[in-house]
Amino acid sequence: MTLASVQGEASGGFLPAFPDWLTVLLGVAYGIIAVVALGTIPGNRRPSSAMAWILLILFLPYVGVVLFLLIGSNSIGRRRIRNQEEANETIRANTTAAELREEDYKGAEWLRSVVELNRTLGALPSQSGNTAKLISGYRDSLDAMAAEIDTAEHYVNVEFYIMSLDDYTDRFYQALEDAHRRGVKVRVLFDHIGSLRTQGYRRMLNRLKGIGLEWHRMLPILPLQGRWRRPDLRNHRKILIIDGRVAFMGSQNVVEPGYHRRGNRKWVDLMTRVEGDVVAALNTLFVTDWYNETEEILLEELETTPRDRPAGNITAQVVPSGPGFVTENNLQLFNTLIYSAQRRVAITSPYFVPDESLLRAVTTAAQRGVTVELFVSQSGDQFLVHHAQQSYYTALLAAGVRIYLYKRPFVLHSKHLAIDDRVAVVGSSNMDMRSFELNLEVSLMLLGTKMVQEMHVVEEGYRANSSELLLADWKTRPPLARFVDNVARLTASLQ
Repeated sequence: MTLASVQGEASGGFLPAFPDWLTVLLGVAYGIIAVVALGTIPGNRRPSSAMAWILLILFLPYVGVVLFLLIGSNSIGRRRIRNQEEANETIRANTTAAELREEDYKGAEWLRSVVELNRTLGALPSQSGNTAKLISGYRDSLDAMAAEIDTAEHYVNVEFYIMSLDDYTDRFYQALEDAHRRGVKVRVLFDHIGSLRTQGYRRMLNRLKGIGLEWHRMLPILPLQGRWRRPDLRNHRKILIIDGRVAFMGSQNVVEPGYHRRGNRKWVDLMTRVEGDVVAALNTLFVTDWYNETEEILLEELETTPRDRPAGNITAQVVPSGPGFVTENNLQLFNTLIYSAQRRVAITSPYFVPDESLLRAVTTAAQRGVTVELFVSQSGDQFLVHHAQQSYYTALLAAGVRIYLYKRPFVLHSKHLAIDDRVAVVGSSNMDMRSFELNLEVSLMLLGTKMVQEMHVVEEGYRANSSELLLADWKTRPPLARFVDNVARLTASLQ
């Protein structure tokens, strides 16, 4: 009787009877895979992610290895990393951070260190003399962007994760066409995979080609052209700059609010319109991304024109993040602000899947008496991410975090943070491991009571359309639901 036949009988005949040599070979291969995984996967990777990958490979070695080779590395490529480092050096050498005004930090000296942190990690300085306006209406923001494009005289720089042509966005593309026709330089960047999987993508491409303006895919996956990388590394930024004079940024894509999906779900977003020197910082980010996709350096747009007078009195700082940076700039900013809070933390995120450090920062803030509120959607648009998010609710509620569920059929897609009456942060970054490690993101830190008060007005609108989740009610959910949440939480760590 052979070893393989004994194994087959011991298992009740359910396992195939392999030849002895093949059984030994598979065993040796498994041992090699296990040893290599234990010695290589933890390197430069957070422990939870490393453990999730190791468990997958140990339980499903061959499937796990294939998946790891496909999506196990978050490197964006040596050329892009080098370009980002060179851009950071150039920015630091040619920009000077504005001195914080007394009203920016009075009673909160720690704000100086936050500004310095952002400068060290993301290179861009703090800048005073800006205006900022929050726009929460979905149609309102598209109309506002189109209206500003209509005033363009020199250039329009467009960069969005998702761009689609439909009834909601046709006015936006018409404005781009009109600007191009009157001699304005119009450039468009959109994420390849993010836009490709959205209905209306082909119509959008045909429209851009018909207009004749310059457009490029960001992080394209084009194997036949030798352009390949981890397919879920994405440029998630949403930025529009007109003439270096006015800019928009935030969470909203250029697509109708239902994303062309079945059902009646609608996305709720928040955009910010800014004027002042901070517009140049946002444009610097666009110029860097344009260079990464085209090898063209837009030197003339990096030159800022001195202003006769400030546009306003808001101090702002742009914080870029993504795999092109060595550090997780957005995560470090969020953690620092939450640990610095003394009275109130208000978080809005459609995908709240924190790593250990962020979870500890949020729960610690609540446990030390800070009022912590989390606004999330009652039902998510991504099954695994939503269930992974739910797996954290028990720990958050037990610590004293108040969770508000934005009622279906709406998807609360806004991404912002407010700390005390001092700081508001708005942008494209979710509070999940994907946004920290895999996505190119942009956040805008706004200092001052005025912006925080405006943010709280937006939050009150969310609260009016939300129901509060209570710990006692959450504990009564079925065991199967808990099981699904916990499995999804494990998959979220495979970054």
